[in-house]
Amino acid sequence: MKIPKEVLKVAELLENPPTGGKFQVYLVGGCVRDLLMNLEPKDWDIATNAKPEQIQKIFPDSVYENKFGTVGIKTDSKNEKLKIIEITTFRLEGKYTDKRHPDEIKFAKTIEEDLARRDFTINSMALELINYKLQTTNYKLVDPLNGQKDLKNKIIRTVGEPAERFNEDALRLMRAVRFAVQLDFEIEEKTAKAIKKEAGLLEMIAKERIRDELEKILMTSHPSLGFELLRQTGLLKFIMLELEEGWGVGQNKHHIYNVWEHNLRSLDYAAKKNYALEIRLAALLHDVGKPKTKVGEGPDSTFYNHEVIGAKMAARILDRLHFSKDFTEKVVHLVYCHLFYYNVGEVTESGVRRFLRRVGPENVDDLIKVREADRIGSGVPKAVPYKIRHLLFMIEKVKYDPISPKMLKINGSDVMDILKIEPGPKVGKILSILLEEVIENPEKNTKENLKSRIKELGKLSDNNLEKMAKGAREKKDEFESGIEEKIKEKYYVK
Repeated sequence: MKIPKEVLKVAELLENPPTGGKFQVYLVGGCVRDLLMNLEPKDWDIATNAKPEQIQKIFPDSVYENKFGTVGIKTDSKNEKLKIIEITTFRLEGKYTDKRHPDEIKFAKTIEEDLARRDFTINSMALELINYKLQTTNYKLVDPLNGQKDLKNKIIRTVGEPAERFNEDALRLMRAVRFAVQLDFEIEEKTAKAIKKEAGLLEMIAKERIRDELEKILMTSHPSLGFELLRQTGLLKFIMLELEEGWGVGQNKHHIYNVWEHNLRSLDYAAKKNYALEIRLAALLHDVGKPKTKVGEGPDSTFYNHEVIGAKMAARILDRLHFSKDFTEKVVHLVYCHLFYYNVGEVTESGVRRFLRRVGPENVDDLIKVREADRIGSGVPKAVPYKIRHLLFMIEKVKYDPISPKMLKINGSDVMDILKIEPGPKVGKILSILLEEVIENPEKNTKENLKSRIKELGKLSDNNLEKMAKGAREKKDEFESGIEEKIKEKYYVK
């Protein structure tokens, strides 16, 4: 086990401080667990019998801004994980009225007392550091709760009575699932039963804390295991009830998995490809609207407009979990756009331009990733078939063509100057009409042509201009109308 020099330096100063005295020093918590598993710890925590004020005297540049006896020690390390090392005084904890934080903190006398207050046995071990100045540091494992045995047997078990631990801190309900999926462990039977019984306590936890644990589950290598555990333990209904509605909901003859299985398989593909969090969430939620839109049973059942309903449901879920506005909008947009149709030779270049306008060029790569996950989650062998490759070729071909008013060779000021009019709705209507004409034929995007068209459009009555503008606004691109409508109807996925 290799412990960083920054940690050993802090430990050495604690054991033999320049201020005099001598204090006990232990590594505790997750870093001990990770070291025993030959994993690189994500953070380094030290426990000691020194009081916070004594720690601050030893480390004058430290930070102490909490009531839990934890002092942050600044280091000069270039490693982000080692810039701050936390030292916490041995402590006992009182009641947890809010099911998250102890009402009071009392300092303990021994490391064994400190370990007894922790959540799971695998997190309740300590390493006593001995003889820091030697190249090979000696370690003494303190394991009064048999955490090493549970680590060897791959078991998640609470310290003491499970119900008591969960009533102290209800977030531990989710942490048990998160550790199980992160470490590929099983939850011990008594602990699992207590999770099911106490699942409702999760409602008392701040949504931000639930979101943080959910993100950690989503970012594991096999997140579907975590969501299946959340469902089996009864926790999912307090996090994403809408997603759980897909459990056992069959699909039509074009799908071999039910909605729940399909969503989880799509998520696992996104995880396997190491896609970003927003892609994983979009893959998980892309068909969340299917249970509410299902009509009929068996091979000919339909899910008309499930992408529209699903986008609204995804927005509510992510907003409820307090994801950021920009992040939520990105995921919702991907869910809304995931069901697009493209067939070589049927969709024209203008259709591809309208597709880009609707999706946004900046979102195309991510949308294709969601489509890949959708396909693999459906049981097909190829994530990127020839049709998708051809679509990407067409996008590359037209990506510099105008798809937004900003890309027109004229602007609103030009319209007002040519027609000698003041700012108003008429300007926007004319720009909408011009953009639609240019999307259809990019060669028309010249100042000469657009100025000529402005003059022609300016002669129209307000009524006729409104009709043309409305037609431009409502014209659906080929990915949503005509050919696609027939394909959607054929495959029962409208």
